[in-house]
Amino acid sequence: MSKPQTEQTFFINLKDFLSLIRANNLLIILFTQWMGRIFLVGPSADWRYLLQDVSFWLLTLSTLLIAASGYIINDYYDIKIDAVNRPNKQVIGKLMRRRVAIFTHTVFNFLGIVIGFSLSLEVGIVCFIASFWLWLYSNELKRRAFIGNVSVAAITALSIFLINIYFAEHNRAVYEFGIFSFFVSLIREIIKDLEDKEGDVKFGCRTLPIIWGDQKTKKLIYLLFALFIAISFVIVMEMEEPYIQYYFCILSLPAFMMIYKLIKAVSSKDYGKISSFIKYYMVAGILGMFFI
Repeated sequence: MSKPQTEQTFFINLKDFLSLIRANNLLIILFTQWMGRIFLVGPSADWRYLLQDVSFWLLTLSTLLIAASGYIINDYYDIKIDAVNRPNKQVIGKLMRRRVAIFTHTVFNFLGIVIGFSLSLEVGIVCFIASFWLWLYSNELKRRAFIGNVSVAAITALSIFLINIYFAEHNRAVYEFGIFSFFVSLIREIIKDLEDKEGDVKFGCRTLPIIWGDQKTKKLIYLLFALFIAISFVIVMEMEEPYIQYYFCILSLPAFMMIYKLIKAVSSKDYGKISSFIKYYMVAGILGMFFI
């Protein structure tokens, strides 16, 4: 006899909910914004006082709520695709009812935007744009070649640029780390398309691996890696602090290792490992803020 399907409920356990909202990714956003607050905006010597800044905690909360709602709506639209690509990680439609998911998404979005407007008009507008952009990505853009990848990368960079928007200043280092996050996120998103190709094909998605094939898509990733390393080199060499220069020179070594792994990759599992590795690589890059 076949096993009965897991019953969908209004409430799901904490582990499944954290999986749904990608808690690990949210922690990276939290870590990134606060590293930028302390080490880029600073002064870092007053880090204890900075951690008591309630308004910046609200900015972070707003960002996390909108990001979490983005992950929920993404899974909401991808129920059938996830049943193929990630059957063991599927929450919506398996453990949580769809109407509960859309309600949670709406509440998180509303709270995130309201908190943003409570901080400043500029922050509120950015939060609203990010929320709409994430919905549009999940509903339409992610199924289009390259446009969806760029959208996610841009929103990732925006979470860092938001620091400058909040403080109404133009801290160059914030933009530089935003560019770093943009390229790393863009590369990771294209690799995830390689990983998810099987399910995407079945449901009519038009991602780069489906249109171009794996080898041509890999060539684009190599080009992006080369551009990323070149831009990073120019940015770092213009910085006055020698330790940040040494740090990013060392950090370039794992980038070449990722290229080697990508050349050898042939299966969805291979691409999944590279995607996970890039997430840690991004965290390592953010740690470079220590040396600013």
